[in-house]
Order: sequence, then C-alpha cells, then structure tokens
Amino acid sequence: MYTEQGGEGPDLLVLLHGMGATGAVWSPLCAQAGARWRGRWLALDLPGHGASDRQASYVIGQHAATVARAVLPHLQPEGRLVVLGHSLGGVIGLALATGWFGVVPHAVFAAGIKVAWSDEEVRRMETLAAQPAKRFATEEEARERYLKVSGLAAIADATAPVVARGVTQGNEGWRLAMDPRANAVGKPPLSELVGLARCPIHLGQGRHDALVTLEQTRSLDPDARDLGPHGHNVMVEAPGAVWDWVASLS
Repeated sequence: MYTEQGGEGPDLLVLLHGMGATGAVWSPLCAQAGARWRGRWLALDLPGHGASDRQASYVIGQHAATVARAVLPHLQPEGRLVVLGHSLGGVIGLALATGWFGVVPHAVFAAGIKVAWSDEEVRRMETLAAQPAKRFATEEEARERYLKVSGLAAIADATAPVVARGVTQGNEGWRLAMDPRANAVGKPPLSELVGLARCPIHLGQGRHDALVTLEQTRSLDPDARDLGPHGHNVMVEAPGAVWDWVASLS
C-alpha cells in the first residue's frame, strides 16, 4: 500500500480516507500535526485508490485486513494506535476496532460515515462497480472529475495538494486512479461493528454533511460530535476542528 508518514514518538495515528479519494485529503490536517499530535502519523491510500494496488475484493473485511497488514510494521509496543477515518475509512476503522484483523486500536475516530443506505443506493454502487473507468483527453478534465467524485469541488481546486494521486494516465488517456470495482463495498453492518468494538469509538461529522444527519450518527454514538458548520470533507475544510475533537478524547 502507498503510505505517507511523519512525526516521531511511540504513538501512531493512522489516517484512512473515504471512497474515491486518496490519503492526500489528509494533507491540511497533517500540516498541523507537529503542533497537535505527539507521535507519528501514517496516511494510506486504500486498496484500489490512489497509488495503492488493486485487490480482488473490496468488502469491509478485506479492506481492514489489508490496512492491518500495512500498519503492523509501524507499531511500537509502548505506543498507542489511534485510527482516524473518514466516511469509508471510518467504517474500516470500526472493523479494526473489533480486533479481528491483528491490531487493536487504543481508540477509533470516524467522521462522516453514511449511516442510512437505501436498496437503490446499494444497487447504484454495484452498477458503478461493473462499469469501466471513464477516460479523459486531458489531465485537467480528469482532475475536475476527481474533485466532483470526491466531494472536493467546492472546497479545493484542481491543483491543490488534496488532489494528489487522484488521477492517473494510461495508454487510452487520463482516468481517475480509483478502481471502479472498489464501489462494490456493500452496505456496511455499522451497528454490529460498533457493538463488537474492543476500544472506544467516537463518531463525528460536519453539521452540513449531505450524506448523513447528526441524528443518524447519534443512533450509533449518542455522544457523536458536531464538528461545526462544515460539509462531508470536514478534515479538509476544518482540520483544526478535527484535531480539537481527537485531542479531547485521546
């Protein structure tokens, strides 16, 4: 898996992005890490995203197993493991919290998890997974498409660091780096994962997240944090608010 890392010390903060994005979306948050986190941080491109390899299956358990294998070499016996995930990355964090995949975090923070899934939404994701990647004549076109798919269009431009590794060039032109099959993640068993957690689980979201309401999030975590007047990609819009949340509970 492709990773970026920084910091020093025994504690490790693992950063897991959402579907369609890359670990680069954490760049605004990582830029503040030196003043906000006493330890190391590790930002991953999830399987089938960015510069990471594709895999045969993208169900939550397979994601969690791959992430756990990538994280294990970075752990220190005397240090804490804290996972901070966004959207899909948050669900993977919940799976890691079960301890089934060889790591047991000290705490898991998950922002912007989509809680309610209709049958039509699940079918739409399956349809997307079966379609070939769309090709673009220019890198600029591909980057603009990536901004829309990742929900960053209103908060970043095509040259921003958060767009890094979001597109790639092949023999037939430019395309999004994401493997279309990664859309076939399925409806996550959120209540079951929360109930199986072996560490504290903390949920939160931007107040204006279009994918989930605070009421829905609090159905899983009654103490879920309102992270302020921000949208789905709160870690890009307001990294300081996310740091305050993590610091208050870890």
